[in-house]
Amino acid sequence: MSAWTHDDLNRIGRATELELSSHRPDGSPRPYLTIWAVRSGDAIYVRSAYGWNNGWFQRALKAGRGRIVAGGVERDVSFVPPGADEAEPVTLAYHAKYDHYGSRMVGTVVNAEAVRSTLKIMPE
Repeated sequence: MSAWTHDDLNRIGRATELELSSHRPDGSPRPYLTIWAVRSGDAIYVRSAYGWNNGWFQRALKAGRGRIVAGGVERDVSFVPPGADEAEPVTLAYHAKYDHYGSRMVGTVVNAEAVRSTLKIMPE
């Protein structure tokens, strides 16, 4: 896996939403879905607002690969479960970026189930 460029991190991090497509078992892309994403340090993260069993999350977790579009950046990526030490900084990044939508909305991506349903997005 390679690292994000500084410019990519900034552009994706500033984007309100990210388009995410995971790969099917035959390698073909699934349709894009729109999701909130945050930058924390030198990484990009997404969380399932509807938990671990949400279809898109399970497909991305199982596929491990896909493509994203955000902030004018389009890249092939890997979806990786983050380490436990990444949970709190990612939660703080969600609060910083999305709290203006209100506690009801941001609460969907900062609760314990959403934290458990986090993927780190790594460029390929």
